Amino acid sequence: METIIVEVRDTIAIVKLNRPNVLNSMTEQMAVDARQALADIRQDNTIRAMILTAEGRSFCAGAELNDELSGGDEQHSAGSLLNATMRDHTNPWIQDLYNMPIPVVVAINGVAAGAGVGLALAGDISIAANSATLVLTFSAKLGLIPDVGVTWQLSRRIGLARATAAALLGDKISAQQAVEWGLIWQSVDDDKLMEVALSTANRLAKMPRHAALELRQALHHAQTMTLEAQLDYERQRQCVLIEKPEFKEGVAAFKEKRAPDFR
Repeated sequence: METIIVEVRDTIAIVKLNRPNVLNSMTEQMAVDARQALADIRQDNTIRAMILTAEGRSFCAGAELNDELSGGDEQHSAGSLLNATMRDHTNPWIQDLYNMPIPVVVAINGVAAGAGVGLALAGDISIAANSATLVLTFSAKLGLIPDVGVTWQLSRRIGLARATAAALLGDKISAQQAVEWGLIWQSVDDDKLMEVALSTANRLAKMPRHAALELRQALHHAQTMTLEAQLDYERQRQCVLIEKPEFKEGVAAFKEKRAPDFR
């Protein structure tokens, strides 16, 4: 693929954005390539966790700001072109990440700006290099609203007050500040980023393969539910999950005082 590199290490798939000469800015082709990579990973039952990261010094500088994006072309307005790109490519890419049947670790290796913040927050666990920053350029510099799922993620993670100020002001959010706010999980020394990401992914790979998707959906479901409704949701899912072979293996491992083998 032109814009994505996929590497498999044992049970871990590493997906890298690969347009380092333009700070890994997003294009339709990148979304097409990334979605194909995710589809291939979903079909491989030997892969049990995934890392999303990028080549070069930037994680993702957001959408590529070309003439078509700002002015359209001879047949289409800028708005109609953007509508097609978001509807058919970038939004489905985020939905694919959300629906991955395995845990997703995002290793933020540099600047994540604009739509790149959406990618940085699209996994289950986001880990950043200490030098990385997140920048919400939409409103302050372009007069737009955040997209690629950023508005959905921000207030859920850091609250309405911080989300509003961060989006309106467009100030750089350091990796350390992002951790303090609860926007991401962890920041580490730059030269340790992939080591920590791989260690985290390996831990996740030892879990039941369906666990991340089930937990992801349960936590997000809880954001809009009453306690009564969430208790009912938990009851329904537990009654399904308890009949899976992974639960039986977990119980057997506990009784036999050994590590469970969910493969």
